[in-house]
Amino acid sequence: MEGGYFSEWLNRYRHYLRMRNYSSRTIQSYDQVVKHFGFYVWIRRNVEPSRFSTYWDDMTNSRLDTDVEVTPLMISDYLSFMSSQRTYKPTTMHRIISTLSSFYRFLSSQGAVTANPMPGVERPKIKDQELRYLKHSQVIRLIDSIEDERDRLIVRAIYATGVRVSELCNINIEDIDFEDETIRVRGKGGKIRIVFVDPDTLSEMDSFILNRIEGPLFLGQQGHHISPRAVQHIFKKYAPDGITPHKIRHSYASELYRRSKNLRVVQENLGHTSIKTTEIYLHTDLDERKRVYQEFFPLSDNHVEAPLKRRQKEYP
Repeated sequence: MEGGYFSEWLNRYRHYLRMRNYSSRTIQSYDQVVKHFGFYVWIRRNVEPSRFSTYWDDMTNSRLDTDVEVTPLMISDYLSFMSSQRTYKPTTMHRIISTLSSFYRFLSSQGAVTANPMPGVERPKIKDQELRYLKHSQVIRLIDSIEDERDRLIVRAIYATGVRVSELCNINIEDIDFEDETIRVRGKGGKIRIVFVDPDTLSEMDSFILNRIEGPLFLGQQGHHISPRAVQHIFKKYAPDGITPHKIRHSYASELYRRSKNLRVVQENLGHTSIKTTEIYLHTDLDERKRVYQEFFPLSDNHVEAPLKRRQKEYP
């Protein structure tokens, strides 16, 4: 099967995402991005350039009955056009690119396109892509500054395990294996994975739950699981400006990779399907960069050629 309109493949793509247990919110987000791109393609193919803005500003006249087969240039033009319209946050542009990549991987697997155009797409440069995060000592200071037992444990648990805030909120006491020092979490798409926990964090969890043997680890309203919004409020209360639960997860990934240099383990611990997603979180440690520079760059005093430079200074 080859070809087909966006209007046809959008329905099939939504069904595909549901079959993979994507949340309704994620499916809606993906649908919106693909639909937006479909309108752009239709306008480009059916409307005079002079009337482009008229159709784009009022999409009620735009349609999706246009072929999903596009060139990498068409997608690159779309990304550049989107960047020119307004200043998008880096995360928003990443989401658009990631969604289109997912959609065209699906179309390619279904034989709807002759080739996946995304690998050939020239992606726009995104400023300020590097996320702010805290170093290990800073996270520990943040944790130690929180007097409330529950709030302190929430921040510590995210850093100790690297879980997403939604995953943290859904942890049940029976998911915790105190003997093996692991927690069973349900990630995106309902995927189950095992994360590891240090003994001190487990000890705090044990003291926190007292005699409870089942149910939510962190209780919210009416005995239900705590909500992500409540966790975000805790961070606004205690953490420095801009430091969110996601940034603490970022700190976890950066510290684990910096010390282990094992990208695959970091990927699996974070629950990422693609290792490219994991790479966004990682930083080359400043000390490591300095060591490599001093050891290998020819002008550095610590480099093997340094004695020659010193002799040249002594005997010009």
